[in-house]
Amino acid sequence: MLSSSPFLHFLTLLLFKQKRKHLGIMLISVVMIALVSAVLFISSSLQKTLLDTLEEQADFTVTRIEAGRPVSTPLAWVDKIMEIEGVSEVAPRIHGRYFYAPGEESFLVVGIDFFDEQGAKALQSLIKGIDLKHFFAGESMIVGEGVKDFLQKHYYHDTFSFKTPRGEFKQVKIHKVLPGSLNLLANDMIIMPIDLAREIFGLREDEVTDITFNVPNDAEWDNVIGKLHLVDYEIRVVEKREVQKAYENLYNYKGGIFLVLYIIALLTLMLILYQRYAMVYSHERKEIGILRAVGWSIRDILKLKFDETLSLVISSFLIGTVVAYGYVFVLGAPVLIEIFLGGANLKNQVQLIPEVSFGILGSIFLLYAVPFFAAVLIPSWRVAVIPPKEAMR
Repeated sequence: MLSSSPFLHFLTLLLFKQKRKHLGIMLISVVMIALVSAVLFISSSLQKTLLDTLEEQADFTVTRIEAGRPVSTPLAWVDKIMEIEGVSEVAPRIHGRYFYAPGEESFLVVGIDFFDEQGAKALQSLIKGIDLKHFFAGESMIVGEGVKDFLQKHYYHDTFSFKTPRGEFKQVKIHKVLPGSLNLLANDMIIMPIDLAREIFGLREDEVTDITFNVPNDAEWDNVIGKLHLVDYEIRVVEKREVQKAYENLYNYKGGIFLVLYIIALLTLMLILYQRYAMVYSHERKEIGILRAVGWSIRDILKLKFDETLSLVISSFLIGTVVAYGYVFVLGAPVLIEIFLGGANLKNQVQLIPEVSFGILGSIFLLYAVPFFAAVLIPSWRVAVIPPKEAMR
């Protein structure tokens, strides 16, 4: 076995001698790794933010379904649900979309009882710091940044006039704009008192859109669902874990598309590399033959090629992931973020929270490194095992 000092010296010379070839391979690798890492960073960040937010939401949401479509829910169901053993924090809610016809856009209107601790609990992070005395001095609402920007573009600076189903206009004052850190959840959201929301949607005093409640004991969830269906045959129950699963599947699906494209591009690159090293140039064949002639073993040559490839793989992976991290969490992932938020109702400026899955990154590294090593070492081994004289021809 060669001593480490001459070996490292020769490895360094080899890297610099073939730097043009190495830089080309690194550039392609960095672009591929940066792209797929950026997609996974975005997906992980959005999932983390949404799932953390959903943890604060009610365990169950009950609505009424009539002829396969949702209709107003009787307020009387609140008392019936409260009678079920194991149920807590039952709260009626007005929750629906208000369509602004001229702009063909919509706002998510959420009406809650600010004086009901149970009803306001799920939105505590959104309404924290609200001066209720000043808020209820007039008919007011709290809006997301997307709603505020949209209204200003349509010349609604301090108030907005809602058109009720009766054809009347209800002018509501903008009391506060929600912080940008909540844009993923609340960008197109409007929060207002439940009675005002009921008037805007044209509901009677004994009607709401849905009812939320919690079941602290997870073991009782299935039992409670069975009892809920006995309340009314038109009842529909939505579990929080179903919503969580839907969001996970959505972002996993979008991230998975890029992962498939990454694998296709990676396989293409590996095939090119394999063909490139399988048709070893004459000077490289002579180089291996000379090394064999001066006493290098097949193991030494493979170790040289392994270390050369390892330096390229690690450098490409580190540069690619650092570039992806800066692109996503420093620059905000311009252009690419639209793939995940492209279906958003209003233009959304989401603040991505750093969230890195080292398990996924490790998988990407192995998926990238293993075929890379195979594409380089197999052709090099095929040349190293032939007699030195034949290799130097």
